[in-house]
Amino acid sequence: MNVDEKNNKERLPFEHYKALYEKMDPKEAAKRCRVPYDEEKCEFTITLMNKKYRITHPGYVITPVDDDGTYHALTEYNASEILVLRYLLEGVNKDPGPEMKAYADMPWGDVYLQQFTGRCIQRLAFTYGFKLDKFAEAMEKMGAEKVDMGDVAYKLEFLNNLYVYYILWAADDEFPPSSQILFSDNFQYAFKAEDMAVVGDISIGAMKKV
Repeated sequence: MNVDEKNNKERLPFEHYKALYEKMDPKEAAKRCRVPYDEEKCEFTITLMNKKYRITHPGYVITPVDDDGTYHALTEYNASEILVLRYLLEGVNKDPGPEMKAYADMPWGDVYLQQFTGRCIQRLAFTYGFKLDKFAEAMEKMGAEKVDMGDVAYKLEFLNNLYVYYILWAADDEFPPSSQILFSDNFQYAFKAEDMAVVGDISIGAMKKV
């Protein structure tokens, strides 16, 4: 993790979770999170937004598997390093059901709702609500699947078996652009409330870099 004045506030939680990570049972985490773990090499293989990374254990060293010169959300954002640490420590990867849920519909949906709305939903709307073609282009490059919702929408596998739906409605003469972000219903077992805004942050940030 690169620490400077801008991201120094993330250093303490990173160090806290890293210390817990170093002590955890990697085979138990691999089974719980459904991620491959190579016992001989002592490393996980994580796929984040269709990009593969190797993560060592007990040290937490992240290496992109295929460095194609595009976005690498797990190594470019300090918050994503903490997100994956927390997932490996606490998350459970269950099969998704048929239901898609908004942030507010999650069991803890009243927590950080205002922050999630501003940091993610409004950001998506005003970044791409006037340029749906750019949004579609970015989603296609990220390997997302187009779905029939809103004016344009895509389904992205954020982590293995965990899906995010990004839905946009274009601006018109009467209304500004709007958006919605939905999650497969198994997200509630994989992440806590405070993690969900990070999911939106780093995925929208990746859209802008592809």
